[in-house]
Amino acid sequence: MSVREQLPQTAPVQVVVAEDESIIRLDLCETLTGLGYDVVGEASRGDEAEALIRALEPDLAILDIKMPGRSGIDVARSLASELVCGVLILSAFSQQALVEEAAGAGVLAYLVKPFQHAELSTAIDVAVARHRQMVELSGRIDDLERRLVDRKTVDRAKGKLIGRHNMTEAEAMIFLQRRAMDGRQAMRTVAADILSGDIEI
Repeated sequence: MSVREQLPQTAPVQVVVAEDESIIRLDLCETLTGLGYDVVGEASRGDEAEALIRALEPDLAILDIKMPGRSGIDVARSLASELVCGVLILSAFSQQALVEEAAGAGVLAYLVKPFQHAELSTAIDVAVARHRQMVELSGRIDDLERRLVDRKTVDRAKGKLIGRHNMTEAEAMIFLQRRAMDGRQAMRTVAADILSGDIEI
């Protein structure tokens, strides 16, 4: 069972293809459709590809490494910085320097032409799975950062209660908890109100 088949989803993986050679692009789109992927957009230039990808928000962008307008690596770098979608680079070049540059730009899979259908399918599955993992991890990091900010806000409010109202740390914490429960608010909201002076003590 492929990675794609193991992932819970209700629709086929959506793909945008960017390749400046029309015959290769047509063949690739037909191959993808035959493999069960949903080709939602095509482009022949790098700059057009990026605009199309941002508009359609597919699961994956398949980019030729060398295109007019912008290179596949430049487009990949821009997309990866915002986790827009997974990126797979297609290239006739296999030099290590190019592979490393692509990896540094956030490319999740790199496939050298010509390739077999099975190689393409595997590369797509890997890129999509990696992108989803990165999105999930980013969400967890954002949650941890929010929690850290909330904790600092609560700690500062406790400090204000201790310093100005002669409470112990335990009393300050109990005060925050009770005000939060009574007002049916999050403790961070009560803490922020204390810091801004909106709550009279």
